[in-house]
Amino acid sequence: MSVPEPELDELYRELILDHYRNPRNRVPLESPAVVAEGYNPLCGDEVELRLNVEGNVISDVSFTGRGCSISQASGSMLTEAVKGKTVAQARALIALFTRMMTDPDFVPEEDVGDLEALQGVAKYPVRVKCATLAWHALQDGLDRHDGAA
Repeated sequence: MSVPEPELDELYRELILDHYRNPRNRVPLESPAVVAEGYNPLCGDEVELRLNVEGNVISDVSFTGRGCSISQASGSMLTEAVKGKTVAQARALIALFTRMMTDPDFVPEEDVGDLEALQGVAKYPVRVKCATLAWHALQDGLDRHDGAA
């Protein structure tokens, strides 16, 4: 039995609001290996990611920031999605998430957990930058980490 679409939309809204009101991994890491920032001058959303990478694994990650519920919920969801993943897995997740946000018809084959709640943002192009802000910061941070390694 599947959940009717209006009820599913409501569940997704509640999940986004839960991540906004109760963000995960919001305590800044002490002495992170990588600090990456994202800023959207059009709306004022800000995100800072702090990463520790041990070997090739993101051993810990945190985020801080301010902005709309979508940008902040996405940052919270990102931390849960990439913690414990390899850098290669995180890069694949960035590509997958970006496609989810830019192609309203795309349905990922794999389970993306809470990130699925943000897929509806693809229907609202003006909000895509909000949802992808933390992900762009992650990409930048991983690029700088790889360049320093």
